[in-house]
Amino acid sequence: MCPISGMVQFLIVVVTLLLLCHAAVVRSLQVVFEPKNATVHMHDTIPIAYQILAAPDENLSPVRLYTENPNVAKVDAFVIKNQSGTFNLTGNFLGKTEVRCQGAYGKLDVTVIRKKRVIDTVFTSSVATLVSILYINFGCALNWGEMIRNLKRPIGPAIGFVGQFVVMPLLSFGVGKLLFPANPEMQLGMFFTGVSPAGGASNIWTVVLDGNMDLSVTMTTISTLAAFGMMPMWLFTLGKVIFDQGDITVPYSQISTYAIALVIPLGIGFLLSRYCKKVATFLVRILKGFSAVLLLFIIVFAIVTNLYLFELFSWQIVLAGMGLPYLGYLLGYLLAKILKQPAPDCLAIAIETGIQNTGIAIFLLRFTLPQPQADLTTVAPVSVAMMTPLPLLIMFVYKKIKARLYPARKKLNMAVQELTIDGNSNTQKEDRLIPTIS
Repeated sequence: MCPISGMVQFLIVVVTLLLLCHAAVVRSLQVVFEPKNATVHMHDTIPIAYQILAAPDENLSPVRLYTENPNVAKVDAFVIKNQSGTFNLTGNFLGKTEVRCQGAYGKLDVTVIRKKRVIDTVFTSSVATLVSILYINFGCALNWGEMIRNLKRPIGPAIGFVGQFVVMPLLSFGVGKLLFPANPEMQLGMFFTGVSPAGGASNIWTVVLDGNMDLSVTMTTISTLAAFGMMPMWLFTLGKVIFDQGDITVPYSQISTYAIALVIPLGIGFLLSRYCKKVATFLVRILKGFSAVLLLFIIVFAIVTNLYLFELFSWQIVLAGMGLPYLGYLLGYLLAKILKQPAPDCLAIAIETGIQNTGIAIFLLRFTLPQPQADLTTVAPVSVAMMTPLPLLIMFVYKKIKARLYPARKKLNMAVQELTIDGNSNTQKEDRLIPTIS
């Protein structure tokens, strides 16, 4: 036998024995925490009690505590020297981690969650109130006869329905799989956003950008009501590819609240247009300005309210937030253009397809998933909500600059539109007179 190989074997045996002895010493020390699972709010510090369990004849050696992810929670280089006591645990950001022991066995599961804040309630209440007032304006300005004609010849609403409940769910599923292949939570956030109905902001942007408001409101109403059946269908079919469990509580009461909140203000506006014409005329006159102010309010307030989520933003999240609505705009517009819809209808369909009701997506996620996953997955709809208005805002600014630079062209276009409308109406009158004359 070679002397060198014998020496190597001897060293291997010695090292193995030393490791076994070390493991035996460490195994005899165990740290027990109380509570066994700790939940702490972001930026809060709570005391955690500990006790070291050791053999009666064993001398206690110092044990250092540390967290696996200091970004979520931290223990400030705490070294245990006594058999029992307390230490402070600080929550840094949303997530889960563990407190580990160097020199002993034992671990503490830590969950960091967010406090409920007054600003969240204020934001939700103020936006709901302002949107309700805006829908009264829509009810005053809405051409109810045109809306009925849209339903009788539903090519526009049908395109909007296909874009909203076929294109967007498949698109959100694909974007989630492509950008977050190893993160099912983010895939779930994107998918919940894609299966949500159209957002009320689509009507506002359609008005601001001179699209077909009657068609937009018609599509939003149909989309909101259709969500009762389409959301569960997608969540319990394609959604099961993302998550294994099937017990998802679809918030029917929340969706019905949106439907009622849409119909009642429209009805009030309709009554005002019939019985209080002066009030209705004033509301129609301020519709565009009020819509623009409301959009800016929602964008700014939403960013301020959800500032903490920016710490989770990555290039993938930003790209997903842009990709879902922007591809929705493009595909909705192309679909309407292929089917030869008028330009205002194409614009309304594109906006309706690209804008999702992210409020319903956030509601679903926060009431379906436990914390902190519920807050973490809402990064997807929040990102979509923040990125959605950018191209529309650019279009709005472009239209304003163009109108300032070329006011004569604007007046000419308006005159042409008026002549076209008058010509169409005269043609319709002549068509009605022809049978009488003949």
